[in-house]
Amino acid sequence: MATASSTYSSLSPQRLLGKVALVTGGATGIGESIARLFCRHGAKVCIADLQDNLGQNVCESLGGEPKTCYIHCDVTIEDDVRQAVDFTVDKFGTLDIMVNNAGLGGPPCPDIRKAALSDFEKVFDVNVKGVFLGMKHAARIMIPLNKGSIVSLCSVASAIGGLGPHAYTGSKHAVLGLTRSVAAELGKHGIRVNCVSPYGVATSLAVAHLPEDERTEDALTGFRSFIGRNANLQGVELTVDDVANAVLFLASDEARYISGDNLMLDGGFTCTNHSLHVFR
Repeated sequence: MATASSTYSSLSPQRLLGKVALVTGGATGIGESIARLFCRHGAKVCIADLQDNLGQNVCESLGGEPKTCYIHCDVTIEDDVRQAVDFTVDKFGTLDIMVNNAGLGGPPCPDIRKAALSDFEKVFDVNVKGVFLGMKHAARIMIPLNKGSIVSLCSVASAIGGLGPHAYTGSKHAVLGLTRSVAAELGKHGIRVNCVSPYGVATSLAVAHLPEDERTEDALTGFRSFIGRNANLQGVELTVDDVANAVLFLASDEARYISGDNLMLDGGFTCTNHSLHVFR
């Protein structure tokens, strides 16, 4: 029996056959799972990341060229994003799918009076400016083709407050706003723009605020336990593969009339409230 972490969609085995995708932050975590699933479904994938060794390793494990390629990219630098898009087109001939996955959580800070502006700006640079630049340069290629799909990773923090630091929550609200605004512009060109908002997923990003020597499997286990207890949907753990499947759907032609959507991948967390203990 397949486990949750290894289960991919059982629909068409080649849902992205002939497509070309660029995935930012594709060297680890959710981005890596997206890159692997896209390749499984017939896409050619360029991984853009800052972690060169990890990114190259993912590409090699997927068979390398001509199926995959890697480029070093800091999504906060426009020239890097422009080059990543152009590199993808040079390698594979076009760009059908742009996945803006690179993101930061930022350090926890329960008192706004003590929040560092530099931390706030860093989170917004990656989470908002990085998504904007990905959208901008994907559109540069997609508009003349009158087709394309742009999917950005958002969060349950795009819908409600109190789920993360101010910078993170503000940035994810901004990603949702960008998604809707860019969808409004690019619809006339046949380009779809959507985002996916997962509940908590146990990846390295979940413990990135901890000192490096504390980012252990025990810390991830504690995170899983915490989000599990507070989830609405019980008995199911949200995994990176679940998120990848949602991105695959929005990127594929099965979602050909979906645009401007924020797909909540949260087991009902953001539309239920158990504080009155009516059902618990």
